[in-house]
Amino acid sequence: MTEAAARPSPRAIGAFLLITLIWGSTWLVIKDQIGALAPSWAVTYRFVLAAAGMFALAAVKRERLVLAPVALGFAALFGLLQFFGNFQFVYRAEQHITSGLVAVIFALLLVPNTLLSRLFVGTRVSSRFVTGSLIALTGIALLILHEYRAAPAGGGAVLIGIGLTLMGVLCASISNVMQASQLARRSSALVVIAWAMAFGAAADAGYAWFTAGPPPLDLGFRSLLGITYLALMGSVVTFPLYFALIRDWGPGPAAYSSVLIPVVAMGLSTLFEGYDWSALAAGGATLAMAGLIIALSPRKAGA
Repeated sequence: MTEAAARPSPRAIGAFLLITLIWGSTWLVIKDQIGALAPSWAVTYRFVLAAAGMFALAAVKRERLVLAPVALGFAALFGLLQFFGNFQFVYRAEQHITSGLVAVIFALLLVPNTLLSRLFVGTRVSSRFVTGSLIALTGIALLILHEYRAAPAGGGAVLIGIGLTLMGVLCASISNVMQASQLARRSSALVVIAWAMAFGAAADAGYAWFTAGPPPLDLGFRSLLGITYLALMGSVVTFPLYFALIRDWGPGPAAYSSVLIPVVAMGLSTLFEGYDWSALAAGGATLAMAGLIIALSPRKAGA
């Protein structure tokens, strides 16, 4: 299979755009969450509720909720990478750098996704996809440079935040490629994600209790609203759609949502936080979108 070789269906494009818009909005909510809760408990509450929602969705669709031992082990590893490691790193990164910079760095997800997919799944990568990716990465580099210059934190804090984000990217990329495996394809995506979220939430809770003490019980309406949005819209709605794209398009093209997400995040920041667009940021966003169009455009016959 060649990544981005087939013409995307309108349904897949709609799912792609919905994922991008929702995840583009979650960065602001996450930033608000960690201002009121310890990051480890914020992640825990999110995925406890998300796991319950995912099991409920699978039950409504009459999926068999019991997994074979091998598939359950797969879900456990997947959950530890995606819903524990990835999110613990990302939430802590936002304590050191702006949410916009975290979102921009996370756009690098397409690089390990593509490389690991080529290495472990055998996905062929077209020259058009490589060209578009290089253009998009140039745009991402400009956005990172802009955010680094604008970051209020000191250089040391910025480097810590970038390092934490990159660790989250690595965890997310490995779990993304796992979803393209034959074992994942033989199992119900909803049930695997539900169990993975449950395993991830359990690991999150243990880590949170060890590092931050007992769980806070008086969360307040605003925190509850944020947790509900992140759990249901940012997790239950989006993850099944995203992993379906991975299975249909491949990990590389599906990760292009992470290229557009920072543009959405910074656009929302413009509306709600007074984000100041520079020529550097605008140029970076333009290149990122141009690269997306090139990489995901279908090949011509004979190309």
